[in-house]
Amino acid sequence: MSGPSEDIQHKTSKGRDQTDKTSGSHAVPDRGDVIGSGIMWLAKWALCIVAIAAGAWVLMYVFAKLWVVLLPVALAIVVATVLWPPTRWLTRKGLRPALAATITMVAFVGVLAGVIALIVPSVVDQAPDLADKSTEGVNTVRDWMQGPPLRIRDEQLDSAADAIVSRLQSSAAQIAGGVFSGVSTATSAIVTLFLVLVLSFFFVKDGPRLLPWLHAVLGSRSGRHVEEVLNRAWGTLGGFIRTQALVSLIDAVFIGAGLVILGVPLALVLAVLTFIGGFVPIVGAFVAGALAVLVALVGNGFTTALIVLGIIIAVQQLEGNVLQPVLQSRSMQLHAVVVLLAVTAGGSIYGIVGAFLAVPVVAVIAVVVRYIGEQIDVVTAAPPESDDEVQPAKE
Repeated sequence: MSGPSEDIQHKTSKGRDQTDKTSGSHAVPDRGDVIGSGIMWLAKWALCIVAIAAGAWVLMYVFAKLWVVLLPVALAIVVATVLWPPTRWLTRKGLRPALAATITMVAFVGVLAGVIALIVPSVVDQAPDLADKSTEGVNTVRDWMQGPPLRIRDEQLDSAADAIVSRLQSSAAQIAGGVFSGVSTATSAIVTLFLVLVLSFFFVKDGPRLLPWLHAVLGSRSGRHVEEVLNRAWGTLGGFIRTQALVSLIDAVFIGAGLVILGVPLALVLAVLTFIGGFVPIVGAFVAGALAVLVALVGNGFTTALIVLGIIIAVQQLEGNVLQPVLQSRSMQLHAVVVLLAVTAGGSIYGIVGAFLAVPVVAVIAVVVRYIGEQIDVVTAAPPESDDEVQPAKE
């Protein structure tokens, strides 16, 4: 039988517990509650990650099914970024958009046809020789590595050398067919090229009217964000493509001139491959440079190969430290690791076209992520202090 003092103590402790629970000033959370809340937090984010992964898988499946349509659209956007500056200049001079776009497109097709007529036949004719020279270069390097001072055993080199040689021997066919590797057999390269040109014409002609129309369709709130993101993405993509073309041209001219002066065989083919490889950052320059060194090693000897290697390294340093910082758009801001992973993933999934489009796609995604981060910063920013809080207290 409890006495009055015990009842008072019980009521006092009960009231203190209730006070602690309501106020929370001295309440200590239970260990089980903390673990349970952590597990719920982890489960919630795990479900979100699974949902995002499932959505990404669905998008990749849809892209794979619609790749025949998406490939011309993507290539047309890239071409339109190159053709837009001259078209805009002609429009500002008083020409109608349709006429300005027609003049720009005709000039582009003429330049492209001239380049193809001058270079492609020579490249196609010398592509087997390039593969043979590269194969001989790989074998020469293997023989050197087997001798002093390295003395690497045959079995350690055979598998790697055989893989490289087989890759080089089939490179001509892969380069010829890899550009359109994502197109189904029912769609020819000519049809794809025709679609790219037609879509590029309409993108250049009607591009300025697309954003206002899209803004009106989506409404003032969503349309404002979409318009801003598309403007930034277009600027980033255009700056990247034009700058890569200019940098690749400079690299090809300097390296090609060095190869011609040194008398390296297949100098024109190697210069063309250097220009094309410039559109695939990091990987393209490395592959083109390695081919040039191998051909110089076989055709002119070890000393010339070292000189070619020095020229390539010097040009790459000029590109990385001078040309890219001066010419490349600052809005890219992509780390070299991101670029390398993007090129690897794009090339493994969609071949040469995937490696070419990987960096522009990642650059556009980076623009979207940065814009979302800016909007989050705006929402979570601390409100400005009032005048009363800024003024010091009067004594």
